[in-house]
Amino acid sequence: MRVELTKYRVKPGKSERVDEWFKYMHDHMDDVLMNLEGEKMYVETIFREKFDNREYLYWYSVQDDQNPEQIEDAYLDDNHLEFMDECIDKTFRPDDMEAEVMMMPEKVSKVIK
Repeated sequence: MRVELTKYRVKPGKSERVDEWFKYMHDHMDDVLMNLEGEKMYVETIFREKFDNREYLYWYSVQDDQNPEQIEDAYLDDNHLEFMDECIDKTFRPDDMEAEVMMMPEKVSKVIK
């Protein structure tokens, strides 16, 4: 399994758009979850932090380390890419954090696999 945590900075003035994106995902959760299955993504969580007058998003994921399947309907992926282009500050290099320890009970790991 591949476990990742990446920090992104939101462009100034885009907080409301981030709110809209989160609402969109909540409102289309069935489609979001279907995409996750096609990507062999077991867990994906987005955290939000406001610090020192800046806003950051942290993407945490647990994914199969094999190549994901191709997704037939890439509508959500297109919206995701559009959101990233519009709202994520490209002058801030995404910060990939190093996983030092991953703790997962064996029974959970068996269910995932």
